[in-house]
Amino acid sequence: MISTTMAKIINILPDKFVTYISKKVVDKYLKKYANINIEGSENLKGIKTPTIFICNHLSNSDGLVLDKALKEIDPTFVAGVKLSNSAVTSIGVNVIKTTNIKPNTADKKGLKKIIKLVKQGESLLIFPEGTRSRVGSLIEAKKGILLIARMTGTPIVPIGLYGTEKLLPINKEGDMSAETFNYTDVHINIGKQFEFPKRAKEQDKKEYEDFATKYIMKKIAELLPENYRGVYK
Repeated sequence: MISTTMAKIINILPDKFVTYISKKVVDKYLKKYANINIEGSENLKGIKTPTIFICNHLSNSDGLVLDKALKEIDPTFVAGVKLSNSAVTSIGVNVIKTTNIKPNTADKKGLKKIIKLVKQGESLLIFPEGTRSRVGSLIEAKKGILLIARMTGTPIVPIGLYGTEKLLPINKEGDMSAETFNYTDVHINIGKQFEFPKRAKEQDKKEYEDFATKYIMKKIAELLPENYRGVYK
């Protein structure tokens, strides 16, 4: 990908230039390396908004390709703060609308901002797994998606995504700036909008959370080839 030095230079420019140049860089890489195939676009017609898009997470390029697929709705992506901390990955953050949240913590400030965005009519895109899958298939979702879905009361649109794990593979040493693009096909499968399941009277808190998590994650799994479904087969 773009060098760390070049990324740092871009990021110190005035905001309007940072956004403009970042978009040019990202567009160049996606046009060169990714053959993007989108299915289910018809499921976006006439949907209720604001809505929450949920998708599996395989690569730092996921947000970049999804942003193009959902450009008409233009959702805000819920991203971990560490993406903004790296000069290289922040180039991608500059291209798409994001709101930060601290992973694996009770980030009340981040959550409050997310709820406010939805109340203002903004749709969201969330990766329920909370991190990129290192095994190339679905891993267990974090509880954050349940909290956000219940507090906003918005309908949900599932998306199945694959091929990005080859487009921009995760660096084994964890160095995001060392990740590089490769030529590959990317597949985006957009499902039908659905309502978040309500809690039945006989369900206790844990039982309901387990049920709701599996329910929404299987909506994603149904849009993926079997070998990508992981723990939600």
